[in-house]
Amino acid sequence: MADTLELLETLVGLDTTTRGSNLELISFVEDLLDRHGVASSRVPSPDGTKANLLARIGPDVEGGVVLSGHTDCVPVTGQPWSRDPFTLDQQDGLLYGRGATDMKGFVAAVLAALEEMTSAGLRRPILLALSYDEEIGTVGAPSLVEHLLATQARPAAVIVGEPTRMETVTAHKGIRSFVTTVHGRDAHSSQPHRAANAVAAAARIASYIDDLAQEHHRAGRDPRFDPPHTTFNLATITGGQAINIVPRLCELAWEYRPVPDDDGEQIKEQVDAFIEAEVLPRLHAGIGEGHVVTTADALVRAMATEEDGVADRLVRELTGYDGPQRTVAFGTDGGHFQAAGLSTVVCGPGSIDQAHQPDEYLEVEQLRACERMIEALISTSEE
Repeated sequence: MADTLELLETLVGLDTTTRGSNLELISFVEDLLDRHGVASSRVPSPDGTKANLLARIGPDVEGGVVLSGHTDCVPVTGQPWSRDPFTLDQQDGLLYGRGATDMKGFVAAVLAALEEMTSAGLRRPILLALSYDEEIGTVGAPSLVEHLLATQARPAAVIVGEPTRMETVTAHKGIRSFVTTVHGRDAHSSQPHRAANAVAAAARIASYIDDLAQEHHRAGRDPRFDPPHTTFNLATITGGQAINIVPRLCELAWEYRPVPDDDGEQIKEQVDAFIEAEVLPRLHAGIGEGHVVTTADALVRAMATEEDGVADRLVRELTGYDGPQRTVAFGTDGGHFQAAGLSTVVCGPGSIDQAHQPDEYLEVEQLRACERMIEALISTSEE
């Protein structure tokens, strides 16, 4: 336990909020792996300021288990912390610090077990997969999964260590967010026939998205979730300059969080079709100018419950959890692993209720439960 606490103290002390880089943490983990004789590989972000990390302990054979965690955490700016968020503070069985629950506690428990893993004589490998920028849309996960499949024998199961109080979560919603920008033509407000009103066009798009939200609300197709349907959010709309100018430009930020059955391109295609059929003709009606561009901002894949899933069976065996299959509303990297055909569950220490909060904390007992799960995994993976 002491090693885990020391590692967690170090990880919390490394500011990996999404506004900055995670490379200091990645270098720390690489050095630790190297001291245990474990090779690792980086997958850098496109601009090189961040990186994923992949390592394998044990033989290069199929049937291994991936322990997946993200290295980034959310900012503390504007939150009323009562202590230094980047100094681990233990009080009354609670471990305070940014990322302690989400999800550096899990990563620390895995790293603390390296010596035991490397000396165990594993017959199936244990793989460590660390991603960047999970908090802003599982940005690093796709390239991490691609690298895993390209360089390693196919694993049998993936455990994503997000906070679930060490219960198995087999499904979660996805997140797909976009910015739709309407480019029109400005003019004096007394001459709207010589303009293309970008705000009016964006408002029509927003109204259509709100109509889609109502349709999915009425459908209510997946009672395992709260709410039991795909949700939508019209987040921001920005445009215009003055009351007497027909606006040239307007930006609409929006998202939807699909239940697993809705996690595809269909909803985005519906919005695109509406823009093509209904919005552009009206935008062009005056002077024949204007266009609309929608760019994807984040893609968090939903995760669906697997029928008799290998990962679910494994984690139940390791933890002794015998409760119902759980679902959660928050997203994880797990959907990307599952989309690649890998059996995946989410199971880790702590509660999501503490994540992203001021004075975020992780219970010591939850960290101990995570250590026991990893110890059991090593034991069942030995020759």
